[in-house]
Amino acid sequence: MNWKLLIVDDHEVVRVGLSALLDAADITVVGTAGDAEEALEKATSLQPDLVLMDIRMAGTDGLLAMSAIREKMPETRFVMLSTYDNPTYVARAVALGAGDYVLKGSSREEILASLRLVAAKQEAPPHSLLQQIRQTMRQTKICEAGQALPVTARELQVLRHVALGLSNKEIAKSLCISVETVKEHVQNILRKLNAADRTDAAVRAVKIGVV
Repeated sequence: MNWKLLIVDDHEVVRVGLSALLDAADITVVGTAGDAEEALEKATSLQPDLVLMDIRMAGTDGLLAMSAIREKMPETRFVMLSTYDNPTYVARAVALGAGDYVLKGSSREEILASLRLVAAKQEAPPHSLLQQIRQTMRQTKICEAGQALPVTARELQVLRHVALGLSNKEIAKSLCISVETVKEHVQNILRKLNAADRTDAAVRAVKIGVV
């Protein structure tokens, strides 16, 4: 099997370096792009199996670029690349359908291993940053520190997403529910916690250890 890879990063030196680094027997770098608009154009024309996408780029960020490409090409698989192990970035990557999230400090073999797993439609390993955050997002059990929270299991799940910084649309995608249902859950959470807004609710969730 030979998978076609598109590399997206707004720094030319990174694109060139990754292109040379990641060309392998089973992975062919078919193109590179420097921003979201070019990424969409290249993805449409080159039809890659995989996209290695930088998170932080000038203009539209990599997560929104991934979402735009997946709307047109739902079978394309993504590995997000970042300098930052920011839980909000990772959670958004999970919600929007990324297969894995790797750091720019990773070795060639680590990045290739991630690309191969995602290409083969296998889940990232349990120790990966993406899987750790994904498990947090899936949890419905109230942890010991949060036993007194007056919320349902689903509301707790939504609260964890809110605390990780996801928008209502991203929460809806992650939990496969409507945006209106998310809004209803958020309002119930704010009322039950007597929180001023979602930021206040998120801070409380972090303080009591539900994320």
